[in-house]
Amino acid sequence: MRALITGITGQAGSHLAELLLKKGYEVHGLVRRSSSAESATWRIDPILSDLHLHEGDMCDGGSLTRVVHDIKPHEVYNLAAQSHVRVSYDEPEYTADAIAMGTLRLLEALRLFGYRSKFYQASTSEMFGASPPPQNEKTPFHPRSPYGVAKLAAHWHAINHRESYNMHICCGLMFNCEGPRRGEQFVTRKTTLAVARIKQGYQHKLTLENIDAERDWGYAGDYVDAMWRMLQQNEPDDYVISSGETRSVRDFVAKAFAHVGLNWEEHVVFDSRLHRPAEVHSLRGDSSKARRKLGWAPEVGFDELVAKMVDADMDRVRDRRG
Repeated sequence: MRALITGITGQAGSHLAELLLKKGYEVHGLVRRSSSAESATWRIDPILSDLHLHEGDMCDGGSLTRVVHDIKPHEVYNLAAQSHVRVSYDEPEYTADAIAMGTLRLLEALRLFGYRSKFYQASTSEMFGASPPPQNEKTPFHPRSPYGVAKLAAHWHAINHRESYNMHICCGLMFNCEGPRRGEQFVTRKTTLAVARIKQGYQHKLTLENIDAERDWGYAGDYVDAMWRMLQQNEPDDYVISSGETRSVRDFVAKAFAHVGLNWEEHVVFDSRLHRPAEVHSLRGDSSKARRKLGWAPEVGFDELVAKMVDADMDRVRDRRG
């Protein structure tokens, strides 16, 4: 089995690549030229020799067509995105082009060549936005950011291709995927890295904005298993993937500091400049359909997730000495 993963250098992409290799797949990954630098591939460095990487860009239809034609993949996992919500307000056009149009370009590359690849589309809980929790597959969408809007357009492109061209396409409505490989610009990893640096004396304060936002956090290593399970089904469908538990940013921050014996209130300061023009206040996914039909369930709970992230960053800071 040949699989193509876009966004393979990201957190979820690296976990998925490891999973597919263990299952005996030939794993191909799409990387942008800027992502092929050593610093950008750190998540997949341990398995790099087992992967087949191809330069391409979601904003370049020609490169996507070339890669699809060269690989002829049995399964495609579309994880590539400009995935930071706050950045999407600063770069809305690029966000829309890379996510919405990028997904359409990839779908068209597969359709025009007539490949019957099974396709996984990484949709997101940010598409629900202002719709109150719990959110499931039938919850109305109300995105609150350019990122959420772009992901929703990509989601509907995927569904439209499935219904119009009888393509085997599954959309995973993934709630927040976290873990030690999370990017440092995201609030969870920003927090755990700051905790490690503060504990070891390299930093004094952590600057945050909205600590009352509520999210449904899960471990990325658990969630990629759900992606794979979707494409093993006889019929394509859409699934919410979540822990089913809501925790506030305040909860995460307090737990992270407590893990190393610190009081978060002594180290956190607030900056209103980090405020988003529109906020998603509360997300909690109802993943009962995935648990029932896919036989999937998360294995890593909230406390273990926070501990994993803090411990990994404690090691990183210690090894780098700051």
